[in-house]
Parts: sequence; structure tokens; C-alpha cells
Amino acid sequence: MIIVISGASKGIGKAIAIQFAQKKHTLVLLARGEDTLLQAKYEAQQFGAEVHSFVCDISNENSVKEVIQQVFEKIGVPDVLINNAGVGGFKTLANFSVEEYDRMMDINVKGSFLLTKYILPAMQHHKRGHIIAIASDVSKRTFYSGSLYCATKYAQDAMFSALRKEVRHDNIKVSVVYSGMVDTYFEGNVPSDKPERLRSEDIAQAVDYIVSAPGNVVIDELMIHPIQQEY
Repeated sequence: MIIVISGASKGIGKAIAIQFAQKKHTLVLLARGEDTLLQAKYEAQQFGAEVHSFVCDISNENSVKEVIQQVFEKIGVPDVLINNAGVGGFKTLANFSVEEYDRMMDINVKGSFLLTKYILPAMQHHKRGHIIAIASDVSKRTFYSGSLYCATKYAQDAMFSALRKEVRHDNIKVSVVYSGMVDTYFEGNVPSDKPERLRSEDIAQAVDYIVSAPGNVVIDELMIHPIQQEY
């Protein structure tokens, strides 16, 4: 399978790339940071997988259009698109700037929209495909200082839940993963094997489970938490 992964240079995206590289799928890794992206590509290639990487700003329509066109021409029509890239920010609503609002909405919501928009028609033409969104458990709840981040995740969840109804007749699957707390690089954190958090590899295995379902099965939603997390 050809699998496109956004935010693939580190954290959950990189773990997903490694998970599928071990199964020898053809990978297309997208991220903004070239150095970390090339490192992720190198690590995935160590498993013998065919791995391609493209520097891409998923919040910019021209960047997405150009990269996806290259993917079609050089690699082929993706079988799976994993919308993983995301950013966060946590403080009370009045303390957010308009620039912070735009950045979070542009990456978490617009980025998922643009990648899906430019890959989906080819999937529909071929009557196959699987689109996955790595959302969050805060797509289903809210918390203090999370007004803006929760808003982006509620929007992402609603977009893909509605898309599922639009494309089911095209034999295209749409799945949303709602992850709890993950020990990753999110918002500048450094992974430290905290037992009260999931590992990036836990999410990668969950995504593999979704993708590996039989052709006649779609896992619409998957909620995953560390057992210690209060929900």
C-alpha cells in the first residue's frame, strides 16, 4: 500500500511511519522541518521499505497541491492518508492572539482539509482508499485552558465524521482516532516514558489495527487512553 503521513518527522507521525515500514509498505512522509523529516525517512528505510519524503506546509494550499501532484506522478494514488500533523496551545481564551488562533486552526483543521481535498478525488476515481484523522479525546470533551485546542479537534472530528457519510458509497473508509495523553514532542515536550501517558508507538499500533481491518470492515472511531488517565 501507498501510505501518506502528515507530521511524519517525529512523535506519533514518525512512529506510524516506522510501524508501516516494518510491513514494507510504500511511505510518503510529509512535514515542515527538513532535517527531522530526512532523519525519519532514513530510520524508516532501515526496514527495507520504499520511503519518500516531501517538505510540505499543509496549511498552505499551493504547497499541498504541488506535493500531492508530485506524489501522483512519481509514486501513485495513495491507498491510505493519515492526517496526523497538529499543534496545540493551552491558556484561557482571552489570552490567545489572533495569530495563535490562525496557526492552530490552519494546521489542525485546514491542513487536514487540504490534504484530504487533493487526495480524495483520486481515491474516488479508483473506488478505494482509507482516510484517517489522528484527533484527540478532547474531540469529545473540554477542559480548562483548552478552548481553542478543543475547538480545532471538535472541528476535525465533525469534518471527518461527515466525510464518512459522503464517501462510503465510493468504497472509501474514514476513521478517527481519539487519543488520550501521549508522551511525545507535542508543544515542545520531550518524551520521558511517563507511565501515565501513552507512547507514540501505542498510537501507531492502533492505526495499524485500523488499516489492517478486512476490506468489508471500517473502524469508524477508536478511543485510546493510558489506563492511569482519568477521563
